[in-house]
Amino acid sequence: MKPSILLMLSLSVLVAPVIGADEASNEAIETVRAVHQALAAQEKEQVLALLSPEVLIFESGGAELSRAEYASHHLGADMEFSAAATRQVTDQETGQKEDLAWVLTRSQTTGTFRGKEIDAKGVETMLLKHTPDGWRIFHIHWSSRSTTSN
Repeated sequence: MKPSILLMLSLSVLVAPVIGADEASNEAIETVRAVHQALAAQEKEQVLALLSPEVLIFESGGAELSRAEYASHHLGADMEFSAAATRQVTDQETGQKEDLAWVLTRSQTTGTFRGKEIDAKGVETMLLKHTPDGWRIFHIHWSSRSTTSN
């Protein structure tokens, strides 16, 4: 089977159960909301507490391959941006299978950051694993595009 067909089949199995949300899925959504609230409040330790030590973060063509790498590189800028901007969730879906959950989010972000006006649509995928301490995020993929013409 071609890799692209295999990928499509795998994704259809993953995304198919995204109809409805049970209690575990709601807890996963709350974890995602909590990480965004902590980013906007610039609460570094709270952000890090919600991330798995092995978190993978993909954003703007780059990758950070652990919580420690994210903390030492991009976290500060993400907190600064989140504090300056207003993020409005426009659509959110979730699903859960055993101890894994996913939260798929579309959003609109506006504001001013470092002297530049922001008006962007974003998509976000967060994958979470249930641990004895609750849901922890082990993968994030952020993507956005400006809605203003330059």
